[in-house]
Order: sequence, then C-alpha cells, then structure tokens
Amino acid sequence: MKKFIAVSVLGMVAMMAAPAFAETTSTTPSTGVNTAAAIACVGTAVAAREASLDTAITAHEQSVTAAYTARATALQQAYALSTTSSVRTAVKAAWTTFSASMKSAGQTWRTARQGAWKTFRTAEKACRAPASVNDGANSSSEATGN
Repeated sequence: MKKFIAVSVLGMVAMMAAPAFAETTSTTPSTGVNTAAAIACVGTAVAAREASLDTAITAHEQSVTAAYTARATALQQAYALSTTSSVRTAVKAAWTTFSASMKSAGQTWRTARQGAWKTFRTAEKACRAPASVNDGANSSSEATGN
C-alpha cells in the first residue's frame, strides 16, 4: 500500500510539473518577444554567418594552396641554378615569399572570421532570443588561420 501511495504521489507531482517544462511558442512575458520568431531570426543570423565563414575559409584555402604552389615552383627553379650562392639566394627568396604569403592568408582569414562573428553577434542580439539558443560559445572551435 505504501508503494502505491508513493508512486501515485510521484505521478501527480510529475503531471503537475510537466507543463512548466513544456516548450512554448508564445511571447515571453518579461520581454514581449515572440519566441518562435526570435529563434527563426537567430537561425537566419547563423545561416548568414556560416555562409560568410564558408566563403572566407574557401578563399583562405585557395591562398594557402597558391603559396605552396608558388614555393614549389620557386624552389624547383632555385635548384636548377648552377652556383651555390645563386641557389642559396633563390631558396631564401622562395621561403621569404612563402612565409609572407602564409602570413597574409592567415591575417585575411582571421579578419574575415572575426567580422563574420561580429556581424552575427549584432544580428543575434537584435533578435532578442533566449540565450539558450545561441551557439556563440562555440566560436573558439574555428580554425585559427595560422
């Protein structure tokens, strides 16, 4: 009998608490914001951020590939030279150019990444959505562009 009463009481408590945990699509009383619309707004901001990041990382990858291709060509030409001093000079120039190209590609990526996230944060804030739907805490997972 005691088990039956305990189970009945737990069942009643669970039934009374369930509506408190239900997802709503109505307006938030304290802010007057339509939750569903705010979430959709954040979704649009995320889509714009991801498209911007996709474009930027594609450009970064192309820059890195071009830097490696140019380095390979320059080194091939350097080792086709006949004197030690001319080889050394050409190799140094190939690596200096490569290093500058990689640095530039990394800086361009970092600037684009930061801009995409800044634009997202501004748009997301304007949505006035619940903080629990924001994925901004994951921004540190992005490639650094080194």
